[in-house]
Amino acid sequence: MIENFLAWFIPEAILKQAFLGNHLERYIVALVIFFSLFVIFRVFRKIILVKIKDLSTRSSIRFDDILVSSVEKIPGTFYALIALYFALVSLKSSERVTDLLDASLLAIIVYQIIISSQDLLRYFVRKAFKVTEAQEDITALNGIMLLVNIIIWSLAFLMVLSNFGINVASLIASLGIGGIAVALAAQNILGDMFSSFSIYFDKPFVVGDFIVVNDKAGNVENIGLKTTRISSLSGEQIVLSNQELTKAVIHNYKKMPRRRVLFTLGVTYSTSLEKCKKASEIITNIIHEFPDNVTFDRVNFFQFADSSLNYEIVYFHNNGDYNDYMLYREKICLRIKEEFEKAGIEMAFPTRTLYIERSE
Repeated sequence: MIENFLAWFIPEAILKQAFLGNHLERYIVALVIFFSLFVIFRVFRKIILVKIKDLSTRSSIRFDDILVSSVEKIPGTFYALIALYFALVSLKSSERVTDLLDASLLAIIVYQIIISSQDLLRYFVRKAFKVTEAQEDITALNGIMLLVNIIIWSLAFLMVLSNFGINVASLIASLGIGGIAVALAAQNILGDMFSSFSIYFDKPFVVGDFIVVNDKAGNVENIGLKTTRISSLSGEQIVLSNQELTKAVIHNYKKMPRRRVLFTLGVTYSTSLEKCKKASEIITNIIHEFPDNVTFDRVNFFQFADSSLNYEIVYFHNNGDYNDYMLYREKICLRIKEEFEKAGIEMAFPTRTLYIERSE
């Protein structure tokens, strides 16, 4: 139809002139196809897509916003290349050139789909793993996205190579030994990465927890793909390998529902029996003064030591916060000293009595 239209304006002799195996009229048809598709794509981007975006913003569904945003990010170059492809395939060419154009189109489409679908992939991964805005969740999400992208890009690369006529099976076989070598070289990095996933899903600790690992202790500041950083009590930052953390015994004090407190207290041997009994009563009453924060367990006179009569005191602090535990331990100790002084009960300290025998 386009050829008949062109015949009204251009002499047939000119239209039938051949260049690189195609008549002039075919080149004109190819140009018409290119510019027609270019205009259609332009209208789609500037009018139709804008209206679709406006409709998506009115809905409460997050998915359609991400989908429209992904399509919106497709550059004009992509549409121009699609239009160019359809223009070129309208020309007569060899089978080899046609196959090359088809493979090139597939490579362009696959590349653009992967690039544009990153937000969608991230959305589905967040939904699947219930990722929150916490720092450790975002770190795990980034690691999962890295693995997903490696798999997707690898499959896409092999598919494109196959369409270009390359024997993918032999390529995979030839890369097998090299892949093993790379995996062996990167085993520590991969081990740390998978350990970070283990920490994320198992959650032995999270950011903000106070943990003790071997001889190292501090608050967890960041859980990365390879390392975990904790801030020690003395202020410096300690960097620990995730792989080492999954193998170590970790004491997580933040997750303690309550803390058991045991300490001993000694009074002098000169303390009378009545005051010894009174001492147990005083300590019991003092611990009961803080029912919201501590829970009394027991007080026992349990030992005749070298220089003191010793009591063993046990109670539970009702949360795992260390500062709160120290605050109420101090209050209890001060109250014991106060009440002992009022009752005239003398606390013991290390003493030694020396007996000297005089010889006649």
